[in-house]
Amino acid sequence: MTSPNGLICFTHCLLPLEDGSLVEKDLWIDERRGVILDAQRTFFLRRERPDRVIDLGGNILSPGLIDIQINGAYGFDFSVYDGDDETYKQGMKTVAEKIVETGVTSLVPTIITQERSLYPGILNLLRPFSAPNSANLLGWHAEGPFIQFAKRGAHAPQFLVPATAQFASFEAVYGAQNLADAEDWLLGSDGADVGVRIITAAPEIEGVMPAVEEVVKRGVVFSIGHSIASTDIATHAVQHGARLITHLFNAMPQLHHRDPSIIGLLGASPHLSQPGTPVPARTPATPSSSLAKRLRAAHMEPTSPRAASEAFDDLDTPPQTPVLAARLYAALHLEKGHVADMAFERPFYELIVDGIHSHPNSVRLAYSSYPDGCILITDAMKILDPHLRDGVHEWRDGKRFVKEGDKLYLEGTDTLAGSVVTLDKCVRNFSRFTGCSLGEAIKCATFNPAKCLGIENKKGTLRAGADADLVVLDRSGNVLSTWVRGKQAWKKEN
Repeated sequence: MTSPNGLICFTHCLLPLEDGSLVEKDLWIDERRGVILDAQRTFFLRRERPDRVIDLGGNILSPGLIDIQINGAYGFDFSVYDGDDETYKQGMKTVAEKIVETGVTSLVPTIITQERSLYPGILNLLRPFSAPNSANLLGWHAEGPFIQFAKRGAHAPQFLVPATAQFASFEAVYGAQNLADAEDWLLGSDGADVGVRIITAAPEIEGVMPAVEEVVKRGVVFSIGHSIASTDIATHAVQHGARLITHLFNAMPQLHHRDPSIIGLLGASPHLSQPGTPVPARTPATPSSSLAKRLRAAHMEPTSPRAASEAFDDLDTPPQTPVLAARLYAALHLEKGHVADMAFERPFYELIVDGIHSHPNSVRLAYSSYPDGCILITDAMKILDPHLRDGVHEWRDGKRFVKEGDKLYLEGTDTLAGSVVTLDKCVRNFSRFTGCSLGEAIKCATFNPAKCLGIENKKGTLRAGADADLVVLDRSGNVLSTWVRGKQAWKKEN
């Protein structure tokens, strides 16, 4: 059903604002242009009201959910390319068409560490893509190959590489055309006005730190992940432009009071970020003798990839002794409630909120430390499908997996085979785990990821002029319908 004048009014609904609050207010959209409208201005200019009014019965009308790290879904794996471009594109289309049932209207396909010759072609295929009644594929997230062996998770160790030529190594692996300046890259993306590129790398790996600034200059989001970086190195990476932490708590050293490592960035101290007292870089990092022993032992393992949760650690790593420079003391202030200014912004951080990858207490701890930086992701594997029944299923290479709710592991083992949680469920879990409101949880899957990616004027928001990508949720956070560019793409059957 379409509106004769192209205008639709959603009424009797709660709208999530960018601060996480929920307000009762109408929302107007233009279904022909697929954008959200300023109702007052539209009425003043056009002297007409929407011909179609949709009463949502007090439910929530949210911006569409955004998943910035998803490895595959509905039987398609973004990391698998068999040489046929059309088959790969069809897989992209299948994911985009089906995932709207989970409330996701935008996603960033993620590829894990590959044989290096495959990167240029796959990343070129993963340019921004959209089709009618389907979610938007915003671009790509390359996780690896410049990551730490000790925190490789399920990444194939034989394909991990250092960036010996610094940024030139990134171009050699990913393809120079895929790392072109943002404007030039978008010109080759079939008229797309929103495009996203993310690279997850370990800043302590040889040549990575010197490449961070140039990566960011090209319009690519640099994310710290699969890393053993000390607090000093992680802070230095943020000062050079790193903007995100990949699946917090997983594939990184755990929080330690003497060196909180990457996790410590959430509580970055103003004292250690004062202008004029830069954190010294140590690239590459010098591992402790204990760590060196573990790394040597790890290199004796078979090099064939093993199935495991991509985010989980292969090795435990002890804290490294921080190297702190002598710093000038900033003047103390006397205003209660004011926090001293930081020399840099704390990075956004991803959380997999399936109750398996991170304990509810850890989720709440992170959110309490830095709520505005929290981004919910699924990190889902190709078997993500909310209709998939529990039990034993065929997987690949003759292996089978056992699904028990959101837990997925290899048959005959307790080895986790990845995430199968949906993003709408992550939102509901997050509200339960942290005690925050549903509106605040929604913000972590809409506005926060959009802001991290620099697309908050178009996605993840209900601002006038933004894309009319919407999801209707009941007051318990369950998806009732999904709208993409002003058209209903999916509706729950009664």
